[in-house]
Amino acid sequence: MPVPWFLLSLALGRSPMVLSLEKLMGPQDTARCSPGLSCHLWDGDVLCLPGSIVSAPGPVLVPTRLQTELVLRCHQETDCDLCVRVAIHLAVHGHWEEPKDEDRSGRAADLELEEPRNAFLQAQVVLSFQAYPTARCVLLEVQVPAALVQPGQSVGSVVFDCFEAALGAEVRLWSYTQPRYQKELNLTQQLPALPWLSVSADGDDVHLVLDVSEEQHFGLSLYWNQVQGPTKPWWHSNLTGPRNITLNHTDLFPCLCIQVWPLEPDSVRTSLCPFKEDPRAHRNLWRAARLRLLSPQGWQLNAPCLLLAEATLCWQAPGGGPCLSLVPPLSRENVTVNKTLELPLLNAHPNLCVQVSSWEKLQLQECLWADSLGALKDDMLLLETRGPQDNRSLCALEPSGCTPLLSQASTRAARLGEQLLQDLQSGQCLQLWEDDLRALWACPMDKYVHQRWALVWLACLLLASALFLLFLVKKNQVKAVARGRATLLVYSAEDSGFERLVGALASALCQLPLRVAVDLWSRRELSAQGPLAWFHAQRRQTLQEGGVVVLLFSPGAVALCHEWLQDGASASAPHGPHDAFAASLSCVLPDFLQGRAPGRYVGAYFEGLLHSEAVPALFRSVPVFSLPSQLPDFLRTLQGPGTLRPGRLGERAKRVSRALQPALDQLLQPPGDPGDPEDGTRVGT
Repeated sequence: MPVPWFLLSLALGRSPMVLSLEKLMGPQDTARCSPGLSCHLWDGDVLCLPGSIVSAPGPVLVPTRLQTELVLRCHQETDCDLCVRVAIHLAVHGHWEEPKDEDRSGRAADLELEEPRNAFLQAQVVLSFQAYPTARCVLLEVQVPAALVQPGQSVGSVVFDCFEAALGAEVRLWSYTQPRYQKELNLTQQLPALPWLSVSADGDDVHLVLDVSEEQHFGLSLYWNQVQGPTKPWWHSNLTGPRNITLNHTDLFPCLCIQVWPLEPDSVRTSLCPFKEDPRAHRNLWRAARLRLLSPQGWQLNAPCLLLAEATLCWQAPGGGPCLSLVPPLSRENVTVNKTLELPLLNAHPNLCVQVSSWEKLQLQECLWADSLGALKDDMLLLETRGPQDNRSLCALEPSGCTPLLSQASTRAARLGEQLLQDLQSGQCLQLWEDDLRALWACPMDKYVHQRWALVWLACLLLASALFLLFLVKKNQVKAVARGRATLLVYSAEDSGFERLVGALASALCQLPLRVAVDLWSRRELSAQGPLAWFHAQRRQTLQEGGVVVLLFSPGAVALCHEWLQDGASASAPHGPHDAFAASLSCVLPDFLQGRAPGRYVGAYFEGLLHSEAVPALFRSVPVFSLPSQLPDFLRTLQGPGTLRPGRLGERAKRVSRALQPALDQLLQPPGDPGDPEDGTRVGT
């Protein structure tokens, strides 16, 4: 059917080279030869019968190469079809037979008589063309003068005009001689499609871009090109002008094709199937594929497109795990999409499943009888092998292999081998399949499972009791961790500046969180109970809860410690502002002297107020930290190991350092400094 001129101009006119396509006027086929050759095209088409290859009797002409060119065959100036011109290059195959020596003298006299007979070398060349739905064969006679015959050398070419074809068609060409002296030449070529139909991807979307004039009316159809049966339409519309149609990537399939045609009488339709090799289309195809049970032994694989796949049966045990393949004894079977297949089963079972694989990769698995027969059963699958003289052997198909029933293996089937054999003999097992040599049986295991429930329940009760006891032991520790670790700060109240520094430290530690006790916040209880009783009660509670006592060393605290270590009796008397710290030493020193301090006490001092060497040696049996430089280690010790990640611990150390720094700077500020508020200087304006 003639293709309207505007289609050819759209398809071919965008390239300057194609604009100069040669136009052939009229419908007749023609043939022409290169100089020195003569050729003739037979009228009408011939049958394509290549025949068998025969030996050449001497030098013969054979085709050596096919070459194509696009031309236009025009019925009118603006009504042209796309046409394929074919050039067949020819060469000489074979050699002249040389005469024997004794015949050369006699043959020389007859050479003049044979020369006219050998003046030309002639061949009949067949040219075959296929482009769906067209198939043609033409015959060309070619002659070459004997003077041009050189074995193995090209003698020229013959050109055929022309085979009509549609835009976007796949063209296949063959050429051979009659009789045929060698394998036929072949050439496959894809003709240009309509460039105004293009497919592009944008993320998860696919765009169909149709670039035509605003006045052009055309039809667009999306369909599934199925091998079995007719094509299946999916979407169709008549459109006008340029369009951009968006498809979601989930709509793509390998057999999804696009067809476009102008809305004119007898117009040629152009088809394009651009998603054959698209990985997304193949993934969508397998997602859309479904296994469907049709009868107790009949099933189908439903899918929009053709699939190359194999199906096997497998046994799926309850509780997950891989499906145990039944190959052998059952063989694999090629799957045809949307065609009913029969399974060679005597009885169905919910544990029997169908696996569909493609290129040795599992794509689908479905237990087709699970809906009709209920949930998976805890049955044992037995394979019976029959030998001569009615001998038979039984093994259980397990993930580790086929375990003989009467064996010493450590599997469940081996342990229950005798019982399973008795169940089979008493008819309690269901036969699933059999042939002349083998059979498959499914034997229930429920009664053996029930016998083990008593032991399982007893083990569960023992485990629950152990967990309850462990819970009671850890209960107090869990509560302590949830509330924060108890921390008791002990210091020597030398002056108001040092007390402010201790208060800043206590407040910052409470934010970690830690449960901090310090006499600054308990002055009423301290006055009512007395320093010794108050500290003794706080120390006992802190240590019972797994907490820690922090000794904050200062020059006054160090001096008081030396007094106690030199003369404990004189040190027990009141010492003014150091009375509370002095009372604490009566409880603290025995722990250090008797080696009970590690894990219960830590020491700390503030940089600029005291050097590490000033801390008495007795108290160095526990960690002593310099603040604020060793705040991360100090906080890690207070909160216990593994409670915080290093990053969060560093952040909290910086926060505590910022809280301490103002009070520490004010305490370290020398007397008479202009910035000291006590000298009357006003800070700021």
